[in-house]
Amino acid sequence: MIDSTLFKRGMRRLAAGVSIVTTIEGDTPHGLVATSVSSVCAEPEPSLLVCVSRTSSSHDAIDRAKVFCANVLSASDMELAQRFSLPEFRATRFEKCPWVPLVTGAPALPSALASFDCEITHVIPVHSHTIFVGAVRDLKLGQNEIDALLYLDGQFHARSPSAA
Repeated sequence: MIDSTLFKRGMRRLAAGVSIVTTIEGDTPHGLVATSVSSVCAEPEPSLLVCVSRTSSSHDAIDRAKVFCANVLSASDMELAQRFSLPEFRATRFEKCPWVPLVTGAPALPSALASFDCEITHVIPVHSHTIFVGAVRDLKLGQNEIDALLYLDGQFHARSPSAA
């Protein structure tokens, strides 16, 4: 069996896009930074998945609300990603920028490269995490220039397709 520390070191070498996954429960927004957002299929119904640790403060809210919005971050959202990744900012995560509800009511970030508003169709527990599969109910594309925020080797990095 592979040691979990070695596995984590190996996964840190896999560059990943950064998203803020949000939900709304009553009037209370919840959210977390995720690098585990992926498309599932485009047909017959566009769907994507997100893997969320059961220890995440947003896990149970996502599970109860049955909706989430995956907001794909741009390089200009690096500070926001850092805020959403640190527990000490949990109470103020949503305060420093505007959020708008889409079809499901989950908060969408207007500056995001894309916001995928999803209704959960499948919940799959896997060890310490839950895979939430969502049918995309709404999609908003942001700015035309794609300047993605990436996560690599435990740090956030700005990267645009035109960078050398």
